[in-house]
Amino acid sequence: MRYRLTFIAGVALGYVLGTRAGRERYEQLKKSARQFTENPAVRNAAESAAHSGRDFAGKAYHSVSEKVGDKVPASVAERVRSLRERSGQNGFEDDWGTTNT
Repeated sequence: MRYRLTFIAGVALGYVLGTRAGRERYEQLKKSARQFTENPAVRNAAESAAHSGRDFAGKAYHSVSEKVGDKVPASVAERVRSLRERSGQNGFEDDWGTTNT
């Protein structure tokens, strides 16, 4: 999935840079993207999706940990623990710019 997104981003960048009026088109796309992200409805939808995703992930974590328990190798459990600590506040901090407003 990551490579597919990278490929799509590369194609989009190639399109923008390869067009005759590349800079103008780039500025137009940039302006449209900014307007889209500044739209309150879009921001609220993104924030709602982020919160529900965190809730679902938390529920899934507890459900899986109850079912799997001590069957997970210690190395895997330690890796998950270190990733959760590194992400900050048990995974509840994100870099999507969502706020409580």
